[in-house]
Amino acid sequence: MVTLRTLTTADWPLWRDLRLAALTDAPHAFRYGLAEWHDGGEQRWHARLHLPGAHHVAAFLAEEPVGLVGGLRGSPDGVRELRSLWVAPQARGRGVADLLIEEVERWARSTGGTALHLAVLPANAPALALYRRHGFTPVTPVTPAASVEPAAGAAEEVLLSKPLH
Repeated sequence: MVTLRTLTTADWPLWRDLRLAALTDAPHAFRYGLAEWHDGGEQRWHARLHLPGAHHVAAFLAEEPVGLVGGLRGSPDGVRELRSLWVAPQARGRGVADLLIEEVERWARSTGGTALHLAVLPANAPALALYRRHGFTPVTPVTPAASVEPAAGAAEEVLLSKPLH
């Protein structure tokens, strides 16, 4: 049975471990790699869970942590963002990703969200199929922000959106 748990700032070691596992398992799926996240110590990991209005969730299968996702308040006009979705290889195909996406959608609606956005690398076909199955559609390509340097060789991401009625 899969269970979900909302993470607090006290859960930073769990979030760190899951995030590092995700970046190790699927470096091709994330814009920023292990090298960008490996440094910074407790302060950096704690800060991610301390973002105002953020919603971070871990998934457990038989009490073993097997997935994570984040929800962030995007813009004041009701846009919310789904970030950092990952499911451990041993838990794939069991509906974990579906539950994590549905949880972020629930959170987004409960916070007045009108749309849920996410960015995905265009070569990540399994993720694109998953998000399309959940009603996300492509909007436009996303170009890296001028103040943020993507990982070496990182591709431009595609923005997907889902209206929240």
